[in-house]
Parts: sequence; structure tokens; C-alpha cells
Amino acid sequence: MIPEAKPESVGLSTERLAQIRETIQRHMDAQEISGAVTLVARQGRVAHLEAHGSMDVEGKRAMEKNAVFRIWSMTKPVVGVAILMLLEEGKVRLNDPVSRFIPEFKTMKVAVAQEKPGTYYTVPATREITIQDLLTHVSGLGSGPLSAPEMTKLPKQPTDTLADYVPRMASPPLDFQPGSRWTYSPGAAFDTLGRVVEVASGQSFEKFLAARVFGPLGMKETTFHPAGDVLARLVKSYHRTPGALTPLDPKHVMLNLYGDNYSSGAGGLYSTAADYALFAQMLLDGGQLHGKRLLSPRTVELMASIFVPDTMPGRPPGRGFGLSVQVISDPIAAGQRVSKGSYGWDGAFGTHFWIDPKEKVVGIMMIQTDNSNRQLDRDFENAVMQAIVE
Repeated sequence: MIPEAKPESVGLSTERLAQIRETIQRHMDAQEISGAVTLVARQGRVAHLEAHGSMDVEGKRAMEKNAVFRIWSMTKPVVGVAILMLLEEGKVRLNDPVSRFIPEFKTMKVAVAQEKPGTYYTVPATREITIQDLLTHVSGLGSGPLSAPEMTKLPKQPTDTLADYVPRMASPPLDFQPGSRWTYSPGAAFDTLGRVVEVASGQSFEKFLAARVFGPLGMKETTFHPAGDVLARLVKSYHRTPGALTPLDPKHVMLNLYGDNYSSGAGGLYSTAADYALFAQMLLDGGQLHGKRLLSPRTVELMASIFVPDTMPGRPPGRGFGLSVQVISDPIAAGQRVSKGSYGWDGAFGTHFWIDPKEKVVGIMMIQTDNSNRQLDRDFENAVMQAIVE
């Protein structure tokens, strides 16, 4: 774990950090979330780690600081780091066509919408999709109103691995010509990148991350397949409706997306706030932590550079996109109380993290409610930033 420190020793106010607790409580009172774990590190020290509410409302089980969460799309920056490690080794290039690693992606089609909703015809892609396209969500693979529904129709078996399933993702058409717009690819792009890691490294995706990322960083409770004590600390998932929370049915599709053999780069990881903080702190520290270097500082800068500006169709004001992370180009336009150049990403059930290089801050909030109110992300960011007093 990252060493702890008194808030004042790293330029934070203990009194002002209490605003985090008040913020989370306000959203719990509104029945928007069942509970949360929040973490704030500054200057390489954890100054705040707190559990709020319940990890199981019906069982009256209080949230624990080491509670385990499905982090969903906060898996994606981990994939980004894996790809960049292989880039440094010369095994992957950003402009490599995906077909270099998965031949089925050689010849792709693009869907063109017709007047009747949901209908389309196809035309050839003007170029192949690249590794950079996948990392920055400009590939059109499994994105948007035409490609995403077709992706869900692909046959998938409980025993499928990335090697089995990812080549099938080349058959549906892309939603748009590669590089022409930004549209989030919730599943296909980063599952494909997970398979690229396997082909380029000669290891399974799960083993690569365990050996090259989780092991060196000491992330002992981050996994695709929780078991034993880790599984026992898994936070219950809830569905939010106006003014109420209901437990998610264990058979709900979102809780059963992946089989035992499928290590999804799009959203398959489970982790704790403290474990994920190790990953985020490594990036803030220029690619190394506790003497273990995963990336060079220049590569981390590349990751957090704006590859997709907010002027590209599909991007909101003030929010560019880098290699697997959103990058704040203009906090005022974005409506976010973080520094310019801050970067991070979220998860489907409300998990959220960001790294602020200017203030040397890592902020992590873990919740487990679908249809979550993203205003809570902004409120959490505000509570952290107002606590910085030097």
C-alpha cells in the first residue's frame, strides 16, 4: 500500500477533507448509492481513505476500507499501460494495423445508416483500424447505434477465451470510418487490445498483467477472477431508480458478461481502492513505484497527451482523449474542478479515478450502483480540490 500521512504534511486540510464524507452522505441520503470507499493521495502519501455506508444493505454489512469492487471500465487504463509496455519493447506500434496481430481485422466494412432506424448498408473502410484507434475510441468497432447492436449478436460460449471470441468481432461493420469521430467502444476495442497483448507478448493477457503490472506494483487484490477472501469482500451491486436502490439480480446480464476463461480488457477487473491507488500513483510518479519501473516518464506523458481534441465530433467541451484515458484540456469548459492536464477514467457502476499531475493528487472513488449519477464524480473532485491548502 502507498504510505499514509497526516493531511497537513502533504498540504491538505483535515477539516476540509471532511467534506468528502459529507458529500458521500448526501448522495447516500438521496438513495443514489449504497456506500463508497474514497481515497486521496498527495505527494505520494495517502491522506484520506474512508469507507462509507453499506457494502450489503439487506445484510446490514458496513462498508470496509478493503472492500472489493467490480471496476468495469477502469480496467481500460490498465490495458493501456500493458500496450505501452509492449510499445517500449518494440513489439507494438501505435500505427500498427490491428490485423498485424489478428488477421481477421484486415478487411473491415463500415455501416451507413438508411432512413429506416436501425437499417444500414455497408461500404469498405477507407483504411485499416490501428492500435491507436482502439486506445482512443475512434475505431468505430462496437461503437454507436449501428455497430454496437451487431456486436451483441455474435455467438459467445461460456468457455470462450480472448483467442476464441475476439476474431469474431471483426465481422460486424464499423459504426463510422476510422478516425472520423469519437464514439466510446464499451467492450470490443479493449477486449481486442487484450488479445493484441497476448499475441505480441506470447503470454495470456491475465498472466501478462499478473507478472508485469500487478506483481511489481504489489496489487495483490486485483484480479479477473476473485476467490476466497477477495470474493468474500465483494460489494453488492445495486440498480438506481429515482429515490430508490434495488439489489441487482445475480442473473443480470451485467454480472454475467464474462466466462471463467475470458479476461476482458474492457471491464473485467476487480480491485480495491488501495490496490488501484498503487496503479494510479505509478503513473503520477512517471511510470515507477517503490523502485519498480513499468514505463518511462516520456511514455506516461504520451499516454496522457491529447490524441483526440474536444473539437472532434463526439467529444464534449474541454475534454480531450489520450491513450485509454480522458484528459482535461480546459477545466472551465469541461465543468470540472481539476487542473488542466488531469487524466483518468470511470467504470459502469460508478467507479471513478483521476490523476492531477499539477497538484500531485490521486483521487479514487469506488461505488457499485448502475445508472449512477455522474454529478457525484464532480462533487467528489470538488471536495478533494477544496481541501488543498498549499
